[in-house]
Amino acid sequence: MSTSPGNDPAKPQLTILCLASYFKGLDFIGECRRQGCRVLLLTSHSLRDEEWPRQNIDEFFYMPDVEKKWKIEDVLLGVSYMARSENIDRIVPLDDFDVETAAMLREHLRVPGMGDSTARYFRDKLAMRTKARDEGLAVPEFIHVLNYGRLRDFMNRVPPPWVLKPRSLAGSIGIKKIASAEELWAALGLLGDQQSYYLLEQYVPGDIYHVDTIVYERELLFAIASRYGRPPMEVSQEGDIFTTRTLPRGSAEERPLLALNEKVLRAFGLVRGVSHSEFIAGRDGRLYFLETSARVGGAHIADLVEAATGINLWAEWAKIEIAGGKAPYRPPVARNDSAGLLISLARQEQPNTSGYNDPEIVWRLNDKKHHAGLIVKSPDPGRVQELIDNYAQRFRQDFFASEPPQDKPNY
Repeated sequence: MSTSPGNDPAKPQLTILCLASYFKGLDFIGECRRQGCRVLLLTSHSLRDEEWPRQNIDEFFYMPDVEKKWKIEDVLLGVSYMARSENIDRIVPLDDFDVETAAMLREHLRVPGMGDSTARYFRDKLAMRTKARDEGLAVPEFIHVLNYGRLRDFMNRVPPPWVLKPRSLAGSIGIKKIASAEELWAALGLLGDQQSYYLLEQYVPGDIYHVDTIVYERELLFAIASRYGRPPMEVSQEGDIFTTRTLPRGSAEERPLLALNEKVLRAFGLVRGVSHSEFIAGRDGRLYFLETSARVGGAHIADLVEAATGINLWAEWAKIEIAGGKAPYRPPVARNDSAGLLISLARQEQPNTSGYNDPEIVWRLNDKKHHAGLIVKSPDPGRVQELIDNYAQRFRQDFFASEPPQDKPNY
């Protein structure tokens, strides 16, 4: 039996297969190595030259990019072949696009973890809305884009605007705001035979929140709520600076979000792992469930959470996967700071943020071309809001650029 430095030789070494169709999850990989695991990484050929922490990865396996995605059958056959020589103990998706693939592989190889049925609730927007509605949770009115008669009834009953959403893409990719029936039929015509992979949803104006959570054996051990500046869909569709900030812990704004988030995750059956969920505080005074996931939030939200609390969601997720329900797990005690994040597309290839020098700045986005970003933290929520508002105005003058919204994932 092989062991890694610092690993208890009395314990068997776990082999963890990480799936990464995007370049992310480096802290997850690093924590697996620190815990003495053997780490395998399955990623795309197009990502082979990224700055992966190669010292923490035992073997690389590459998939060809075919029409901006992996062929599921090829992944299944490839990983099954890999399993002839590797005893795979865990399969972990590092990106939202990999959640269903990981579930399929677990089912096929009989590896413990979330299976196909539960994974649907954390990837398929139609499945998650149906489940939430069946559980008595408030959701925007919606309908599967399938039967035209029912679509017409929906449009007669629910006034526009509506939102046309792909069921299984991530973030705001492929989402379109629809203002009229004529615009919808035109959009469906462009989708052709892919229409059944979409749903149509009532547009509910209001503030958008996200709650980032750690769950172990169905117990919510950590949750933090934050509010986006503008809804991510509007940032993507109309072009703007992405901002979000944590809410004061114990505040009247936070408490109902945490309560609804707990109801969602219990209803959806998340046993262990991390989650990023989103909610709308509608102008009608109701709090609506929007969507959830079984992974770390994107757009550097994990860095925001770590700035405010000291908790690294990627590292904690790794510890949870390793514990696997067989060993006790508790997250670290969280700090109680406030933090804010802003990110902008930039006109410059390497934007220079050195002119932003307030002592509250704790993180800078330095490794992504044509992007500028900062995180600030303070014990004072008001100071965080002041800095984010000020920096957003300055970013518009110093860096801001926009581009058409994505219709497909960009691997």
